[in-house]
Amino acid sequence: MSLAVYAAGALCWRVVDDKIVVLVVHRTKYGDVTIPKGKVDPGETLPQTAVREILEETGLAVTLGVPLGTSAYPLSSGREKIVHYWAAEVVDHAIERSTFVPNTEIAAIEWVTLKKARSYLTYERDVEIIDAFESLVRQGVTSTFALIALRHGKAEPRGAWAGPDASRPLTDRGVKQAAGAVASLLAWQPRRIVTSDAVRCVATVAPLAAATGVKPRREPGISQDAYEDGDGDVRTIIGKRVRSRKTAVLCSHGPVLPEILREIALATGTMPGGYLTEAADLDTGGFSVVHLSATNPSSGIVSIETYAPAVE
Repeated sequence: MSLAVYAAGALCWRVVDDKIVVLVVHRTKYGDVTIPKGKVDPGETLPQTAVREILEETGLAVTLGVPLGTSAYPLSSGREKIVHYWAAEVVDHAIERSTFVPNTEIAAIEWVTLKKARSYLTYERDVEIIDAFESLVRQGVTSTFALIALRHGKAEPRGAWAGPDASRPLTDRGVKQAAGAVASLLAWQPRRIVTSDAVRCVATVAPLAAATGVKPRREPGISQDAYEDGDGDVRTIIGKRVRSRKTAVLCSHGPVLPEILREIALATGTMPGGYLTEAADLDTGGFSVVHLSATNPSSGIVSIETYAPAVE
């Protein structure tokens, strides 16, 4: 059986004259109207591909929002193409800095209403992505921010480490996991980085801090030592992050992650469930992206997506 071809894109949206409009592209080669997307390059992650393709096809630098689902369809080669989509709010600054000019791939880009998009798009599978986005519009949760729960990279084994547990360093694999997570995390443009004060957590967020210029805030309250001693402060830390409504990465430990996910749910009025356990069950270097409404965080968790470590 042929291997699938993976691609990623985003439904870019903005508000014009109090109406939500979305971006469609007119493709030169195919003569169709579709949602911007493109194939994953070797070594890329899906979120990374989505951001790159939007920039290349539309000239817009975007930050990913809520996932909108996937489309799957056969290619003429017999292989299946699977496309992952996200919503992406386009801010005024991005419009002003757009680098788009008509080219051999994209003849034109056009902002249209959701109603027009339904009859305008060439493919029914694209209309299904419009349906998913319109569901968010009806719920009033189009503008979002994310709290990203990140488990530290692989560290030296506890039993083989002579010093305090908090001083355990990352292994070579852990260092690679930390560096490998950056490309994906940048797709959500975190504006805050919060980390346990353990060496392995601080080292895990170091590459992200270097890439974003965001100085990590060390919080003993989400450390494993505090968790085991019974004096952690996850609730206060999560409450602050929800109130700020800015996308943040929180790097912590396996035993603490379920509490972090639970406190996000409690802080946003979300019913708990097994989905929280699944989102917290991360391998070292893995992370879960919890999407929340920027206008009304108390409306609950909008969506959660989970990513395996870049290096197993």
